[in-house]
Amino acid sequence: MEFSSIHISIWFIFIQPLFLLFLFSSASSSRLAGNEVDRLSLLAFKAEIVTDTLGILSSWNESLHFCRWPGITCGRRHQRVTVLELRSSGMAGHLSPHIGNLSFLRALNLQNNSFSHTIPPEIGRLFRLERLRLHNNSFSGHIPFNISRCSNLQYLHLYRNTLSGELPTEIASLSKLRVLNLGRNNFHGKIPPSFGNLSSLQRLSVQKNNLHGGIPNSLGQLKSLCGICCGNTRLCGGIPHFRLPKCISKQSKRGLSPKLNLIISVSCGVVGLVLVLLLALLYRSRKARALKSTSGSSLGVSLLKLSYGDLLKATDGFSASNMIGSGSFGSVYKGVLNQHEERNVAVKVLNLQTSRASKSFISECEALKSIRHRNLVKLLTACSSIDFQGNDFKALVYEFMVNGSLDEWLHISAQGVDMPANLPKNLNLTQRVNIAIDVACALDYLHNRSHMPIVHCDIKPSNILLDSDMTACVGDFGLARYLRDASCPSALHESSSNVIKGTIGYTPPEYGMGGEVSTYGDVYSYGILLLEMLTGKRPTYEMFNGGLDLHNFVMMALPERVGEICDPLLVQIEESSSSTNPRRNRGNHAPNDRRKRVVECLTSIARVGVACSVAMPRERKDMSNVVAELSLIRDVLIGTRMPREYL
Repeated sequence: MEFSSIHISIWFIFIQPLFLLFLFSSASSSRLAGNEVDRLSLLAFKAEIVTDTLGILSSWNESLHFCRWPGITCGRRHQRVTVLELRSSGMAGHLSPHIGNLSFLRALNLQNNSFSHTIPPEIGRLFRLERLRLHNNSFSGHIPFNISRCSNLQYLHLYRNTLSGELPTEIASLSKLRVLNLGRNNFHGKIPPSFGNLSSLQRLSVQKNNLHGGIPNSLGQLKSLCGICCGNTRLCGGIPHFRLPKCISKQSKRGLSPKLNLIISVSCGVVGLVLVLLLALLYRSRKARALKSTSGSSLGVSLLKLSYGDLLKATDGFSASNMIGSGSFGSVYKGVLNQHEERNVAVKVLNLQTSRASKSFISECEALKSIRHRNLVKLLTACSSIDFQGNDFKALVYEFMVNGSLDEWLHISAQGVDMPANLPKNLNLTQRVNIAIDVACALDYLHNRSHMPIVHCDIKPSNILLDSDMTACVGDFGLARYLRDASCPSALHESSSNVIKGTIGYTPPEYGMGGEVSTYGDVYSYGILLLEMLTGKRPTYEMFNGGLDLHNFVMMALPERVGEICDPLLVQIEESSSSTNPRRNRGNHAPNDRRKRVVECLTSIARVGVACSVAMPRERKDMSNVVAELSLIRDVLIGTRMPREYL
């Protein structure tokens, strides 16, 4: 007993403190080692970024602990990275496989950027990950099969990328998954029946993919499922019997028919089934009436049946007082359709005596019959008939845009155009940026998001129309071309080396040397348009000669003298606004914060315009990147994001 007491005393006096010190040291070393792994992994992530528009990653250096780097959130206890938040940051590059070393990561949000290449399989190491948002990027390849190891994943957003392959059945093991958004990719095959094991799933989106087959009956077992979006696929067949779900509100989804254009509603109980049947009958009835009323229209989708006489009456005999524009292939008139509750329309009458006018009519019909976007002018119907003298007559009827064209607003003093009395006579910077974003979104849709890449071929201010809310819509598709591939020339319909391909000043240089149309040509025209919006000068302005053009004029002013070459009216409006409207200065920044933001934005807009209008086609920006960069510029301008110098 005495011997044991001595040993116990020695333990408490000497050995126990050393043992506790050893345990503490081991724990501290482990924590420090984990922190270093996170730091090095973030630096490896940074190394794969080739474009950092806002300069956010410039702060990722030794001057700050990595937990204080922009976009990083760490847990309080272990100081390990739990959130990587870099959405809408204007970044481009690859996603580093070292991302898999951030073992405490719970949320990875990289949406609305330009990340490309594949999603690294190392992402499967993130067993604590709950939210993975990679939508609106350019990721390609397959979904990593081992993503199923992210057992805590609840939200998986891969919408609007270029991912391909079949949907991995391994996803079905993610029992906590609530939202699975895989729309607007290039997936093929069928929806795996094993998805019926996603017991927590509330929303499934697979629209705009090359999927075929039907919706698996196993999905009908999902009690939490509130909605399925599967439009613009090749899915067909019946709709599973759903056990109709815990959600109370009605959820809409695309029905399954060969063209996927039946809209139905799913709600709870027997009422939902009755509603589905009623909507199906209503759809068939409306479709039959629409087909009967569509004559003389090459679109085959119009609900308006208009004759030559209707349009003659609507435009007061195509009177000069109703003419609102003219172009290479015809004239545009304002019209009022009395038989349709005095609906204002714009009627484009083709001059069939002009060479290629008929082909322009066909091109515009074909381009607009299968595309829908908020920033594309809405074609209501087409009329191909005979006038009262027995001559061929062709016209296109559009939704009327009350605020006219962008050209009228940019050069209003020179044109003497009468604008609505309650509107300002010039566009401020925020309006110009919003219009630039609208046009960029339209071109991004045409080039990258439509069923087949479309080149507009005639982007210029007079073809940009403004509605009552000053939302911009791209119009006049008379020169539009379908392409086999967005990055390759070679139009489907005909070689374009010997046809009109745009307007002088906006036409890219390669077209003048016999090059075929491509999306790069639209990007060039857009760049010139953007510089015209910035400077107020047309590309055909008399000072541009002898090697000096609008592109070089702005490029030589970067970066210090951009303010000197901007539209004087724009500068005047911004200065007046800053001095008379202090509410536009947000936050706790200096009084001249608005002026600094304006200068930053003007410089950034000039850089985007110059980058889009460089001489070499493949050096020009992609329109998806333009949308992201201009959106960031707008955020800085309105004060929701600080300029680079504040980051």
